[in-house]
Amino acid sequence: MKPEMISIRRFSKILCLLTLGLIFLGALVKSTDSGLSVPDWPTTYGKFMFAYPLNKMYGGIKYEHTHRLLASIIGLLTLTLTLWLLMLKGLPEWIKRLGIFTFVAVVLQGILGGLTVKFFLPVWLSTMHGVLAQTFFLMLIMIAYGLSVERSQRLNIKEDGYDARFLKLTVLLAAMIYIQLIIGNVMRHAQAGLAVPDFPTMGWTFWPSFDAAWLNRINQWRFENNLDPVNLAQVAIHLLHRFWALLILINLLWVNKVAYERCLNRPLILKTLYWLNIAIVLQITLGISTVLSHKEVYTTTVHVTTGAVVLGLAFLMILRSGPLTFKKFKVLLTK
Repeated sequence: MKPEMISIRRFSKILCLLTLGLIFLGALVKSTDSGLSVPDWPTTYGKFMFAYPLNKMYGGIKYEHTHRLLASIIGLLTLTLTLWLLMLKGLPEWIKRLGIFTFVAVVLQGILGGLTVKFFLPVWLSTMHGVLAQTFFLMLIMIAYGLSVERSQRLNIKEDGYDARFLKLTVLLAAMIYIQLIIGNVMRHAQAGLAVPDFPTMGWTFWPSFDAAWLNRINQWRFENNLDPVNLAQVAIHLLHRFWALLILINLLWVNKVAYERCLNRPLILKTLYWLNIAIVLQITLGISTVLSHKEVYTTTVHVTTGAVVLGLAFLMILRSGPLTFKKFKVLLTK
């Protein structure tokens, strides 16, 4: 194996982990309401961000400025990865193109992050920023998998036994998780995380009525806990997040059933599914804990980060359970 391939494989995996750390920091910025602790961009209180004194990084500035620093480092590392991919001989063209798209995505992500500050954190712009972060993470996972030893070994052997039904269910599961992350982003930035502050009940009833009395009961609790009142739209997006989580869990059980019927001879798929099961159960537990703890900062932040892990594992399971070429992959999906 060529030394440069070993190095770039490790580099791509490290970049994936750093991006997951950046998602954690971004969630922490939101959980601590630190998004405007540094009110200017691209400078930090008028200084070049890397020249800002460490002894002035306190309170919300500590979270927001650290997030900016790591984001800038990841941007530089992504540029390095892209140039490396373009210069490395023998790589498929699709990996090189994906490297370019990934760099464009990280630049756009940085611009969106700056615009959220410039426009004082509008919901739609903050949501786009959060969703693009998850998309960028998936792009890095695909690059890392494209460079991996596992994929190169699969290229050298004839693989049979792809299961169209399992692949379709896996793609559906990943799509549902991606949609759930969009819903979650809208909910967080619309200040709807505690629009329904109880669980398993919803507004202290198992069947929400969506009438004025029911909403008043929720807002009375929020008033007593020094929270601003919410409207029915905020309540609806919160309940949609809960309902969609239930649908994901049902689909996950279906995926497990099909996997143990048809994929027992594919240990990598079963291993990925095993960790995906654990991650989704943990994610649901953290979601419930976020409500019951009234959005305790680190519980909420880990909940967001685990959502990215769940999405990454679902995407990895797609990569492992389908053909290596897009043409064959598309044919299998249309069966």
